[in-house]
Amino acid sequence: MIERRRAIQPASKTPVIGPPPIVVLAAEPQSAAAARQFVRAYVGYYVAVATADHIHRVTLVTSELVTNSIRYGTEPGDSLRLVLDADDGRTRVEVHDPVRRRPRMRPDSGERGRGRGLLVLDALCPGRWGVDDIPLGKSVWAEVDA
Repeated sequence: MIERRRAIQPASKTPVIGPPPIVVLAAEPQSAAAARQFVRAYVGYYVAVATADHIHRVTLVTSELVTNSIRYGTEPGDSLRLVLDADDGRTRVEVHDPVRRRPRMRPDSGERGRGRGLLVLDALCPGRWGVDDIPLGKSVWAEVDA
């Protein structure tokens, strides 16, 4: 006699789960690209009304925060945490790193080719960024209006 097995029935309409709000990244330069990709996916999924301009601004802010964290807030072998929160009115980006030293404005330098990260934050998030102490380091955050 041949045994017949019942076909496994597909689950009934399981909800699609989007990107998580937190990602841990290695403290290395290529993590900035991974952060940009992550933020595009997150905002694109959770903010139905997100314009291309909003996604671009959030991506730029994220890139600046992650790059600054890698340069000034970590040491070799460290990691950093990117935390996102978004709704139709704004997207909040937080980067947590293990160094308590706070970012500071530096004079623009053509020789160094850097020193403009906090100026970018001021331009894209006027008055809506800051630094908080967290148990194991600091959180640099910014809110980008939709």
